[in-house]
Amino acid sequence: MKLLRYGPIGAEKPGILREDGQIADLSAHIADFHGATLGPDALSEIAAINLDRLPIVDSNVRLGACVGDIGKVICIGLNFSDHAAESGMEVPPEPVIFAKATSAVCGPNDAIEIPRGSTATDWEVELAVVIGRHAKYVSEAEALEYVAGYAVMNDVSERDFQLHRSGQWTKGKSCDTFGPLGPWLVTADEVTDPQDLSMTLSVNGHQYQNGSTATMVYKVPFLISYLSQFMSLHPGDVISTGTPPGVGQGQDPKVFLKPGDVVELEVAGLGRQKQNVKAG
Repeated sequence: MKLLRYGPIGAEKPGILREDGQIADLSAHIADFHGATLGPDALSEIAAINLDRLPIVDSNVRLGACVGDIGKVICIGLNFSDHAAESGMEVPPEPVIFAKATSAVCGPNDAIEIPRGSTATDWEVELAVVIGRHAKYVSEAEALEYVAGYAVMNDVSERDFQLHRSGQWTKGKSCDTFGPLGPWLVTADEVTDPQDLSMTLSVNGHQYQNGSTATMVYKVPFLISYLSQFMSLHPGDVISTGTPPGVGQGQDPKVFLKPGDVVELEVAGLGRQKQNVKAG
């Protein structure tokens, strides 16, 4: 299933993408996609609904983040060896983890706002993993059983804030609009192998990133198991798993976003995002 949330900011409703490309309204059956409504039983109930009997939504409607009321967004840094190389850093012996504030999460096609004082706002196409069951001390072998689904995330980053303003990376990752998520939450049963998905990103029509989840250093099952040793993962939590090479920081000369730019990104089978860039 391709689950989504649509409508004005703060008033999104749940929907589902039909095979004919139309959006069907699920609000008569479920309040929202968050927490317990992403568990196996809830998803099974949604799968049993006859979509032909649901109201159709205007195709021009705004799409919100595909998951609402997110408890935490955990990001994995330097998880592609070639991206680590372009960043002038070594692949870490264990996953680098950092937080992105949930207030940064926005719709997949909402505008990216360049924060005040920014000199280096950058892009990162990533595979996001959405947790569907409480996970604590889970094994790598059973880790995928805890996944509700997958989505596209643009891990927008302000490199100066991230690297030169002291402290950890969170301050460069958490500005408003720095977490476009969606367009859909594609349920795990529709993703045969999360380590075989192509990833692309372009700015103003020029492709900068062209990679695959196949080249991740730390794979999805390992990441879920690893994180669950340090913290409980709850339904609706999001793990953003890292980006392939081609970020603006890695260009020669460096290229960063500016008002008027258009960012387009895609993860195969999970949908496309398109963001206009504006001053914050």
